[in-house]
Amino acid sequence: MDAIDFCPNGKAQSMFVHRKATKLLCKAKEVAHVAHPRMIASPTFRCSAAYVSRTMVTTGKEGAAVDPCELEAIFEQKRSLRSKVRKALKNMDPIQRSQEDNAIRNIVLESSWFKASKILCAYISSPALHEADTSRIISEVLSSPAKERKKLYVPRVEDRNSNMKMLMISSVNDLTEKSMNILEPALVDSEGNEREDVMQASDPVDLFIIPGLAFDKSGSRLGRSGGYYDLFLKNYQELIKKRRWKQPFLVALSYSVQIMEEGAIPVTPFDIPVDALVSPAGFTPINTSALSGSE
Repeated sequence: MDAIDFCPNGKAQSMFVHRKATKLLCKAKEVAHVAHPRMIASPTFRCSAAYVSRTMVTTGKEGAAVDPCELEAIFEQKRSLRSKVRKALKNMDPIQRSQEDNAIRNIVLESSWFKASKILCAYISSPALHEADTSRIISEVLSSPAKERKKLYVPRVEDRNSNMKMLMISSVNDLTEKSMNILEPALVDSEGNEREDVMQASDPVDLFIIPGLAFDKSGSRLGRSGGYYDLFLKNYQELIKKRRWKQPFLVALSYSVQIMEEGAIPVTPFDIPVDALVSPAGFTPINTSALSGSE
């Protein structure tokens, strides 16, 4: 099956309380302007013992206290790692990239967890961001017979405050090109009807196919610093807890240069790990309980 040409030519607020608090406690630099919110760079902060009381903290998961200056040290480590990974992705040989895309696609499409899924959220890959390709995976879903077709939701960035929706599509024609050749669903379909938002759906998502800049073997994920997926997944986890649904299976797709050793990615209490990785080397389950629940 030919791939769809996606790119021609080319409550959850607590997660971000630490950034707001840090702005008040630390001197902030101006945030760089970027063309698309998925490319947003995180602010750079400077803390000093004379300026910040060590007793002033922000709140992470489970109400844990987090020192804003310790967070800044982690942010700085993340910025450095992002720079290295972006360079490695940019320098990937095109033939190797194509081979790795094919390997990743085959692993996903042949997996039991993908075949068993009925409702999934998946990202639309962007060559401009050097993301592992999802076009053929999306094509496989959308070209299936109607009675067998999985329900598919894809991301739409709402603003520069890390807000993102997952909206249902049934055709590639439901996507419109935004800046950086990134495709997103329109808010309404061709008949003017609002697209179904996964947060208002009556059934739970089985599978999330998630992008990222780097991953380590413990499941830690390094995003692009916008916080969109961490915030969305936090919101969705709260929803499924409220509705007593089972947890979805979180799978990240990754080129070989994006895989780090265990513990290599610095994390904050606000970062959400993935349950498994798919890379050219194969499928790497991390959260085995999530895997068993997805099959």
